Amino acid sequence: MQTPQTLLPRLHDLGGGFVVRRLLPAATCPSVGPFVFFDHFGPVQAQPGDQHDVRPHPHIGLSTVTYLFEGAMMHRDSTGAVQRMEPGQINWMTAGRGIVHSERTPADLLDKPRVAHGLQLWMALPESEEECEPSFHHFAADAIPKVALDSAHVTVMAGSAFGLTSSVPAKSPTLYLDMQLQAGGRLPLPADYTERALYALDAGCSLDGVALPQHQMQLLAAGSTPVLQAGGPARVVLVGGEPLGPRFIAWNFVSSRKARLLQAKEDWIAQRFPTIAGETEFIPYPEARA
Repeated sequence: MQTPQTLLPRLHDLGGGFVVRRLLPAATCPSVGPFVFFDHFGPVQAQPGDQHDVRPHPHIGLSTVTYLFEGAMMHRDSTGAVQRMEPGQINWMTAGRGIVHSERTPADLLDKPRVAHGLQLWMALPESEEECEPSFHHFAADAIPKVALDSAHVTVMAGSAFGLTSSVPAKSPTLYLDMQLQAGGRLPLPADYTERALYALDAGCSLDGVALPQHQMQLLAAGSTPVLQAGGPARVVLVGGEPLGPRFIAWNFVSSRKARLLQAKEDWIAQRFPTIAGETEFIPYPEARA
């Protein structure tokens, strides 16, 4: 990132009317630190019978981090992990050389009205870790460090800030903060990471007096310590870290090498990826992305 800029969301329908706001990658900003994907979904009101399940699909070369504000989901993956996820918890999945996972509505909620609201982000892995052993970690809400400041509550989901350090197993220097400001709250932002970006999740706010509207992302200049201010209650997310260099993305695959993406595609088509116990659905590789 050479100069500060604002990124606008692009709307993507993942199926069944389940729409996400996608901030990364952007044409002018493919990544922020290790983050190569930033999706904000919801709040989506689902009714009994609505189908918003994310069916089994593969990943390589990345870690995913999922964080809910409302709702619940059931995670299953090819490492054998089966984990119900609820608001305030973190699911951290590292694909490495290859993993398959699904995210479905828990069975006890299928016949009930429900809300889905959260974030799912992808982080590229360092080249030395791209082919690491796949893994999954779940963090309960009380295991994630939090601090109450004068006019804000901050949850440190990854990295270190405000004197706290998260225990999530990031493979490179990574920052991920959930910041809830009171009306009129002011919060100087930490400058410890080379690349950072701020996302206004549920209300507009301002940075050094310059407005940041809801659902927009502001890239921050390296070394700067802008003051975040909220006119009313606002939830804001800060992501960042150290850059890893160019990455290529094809469908759900991330790699520093284009040839590796082609190999992953061929492996998925030939059904050579590991499978999830109890899952039988298979999503064909989207040929439009060939």
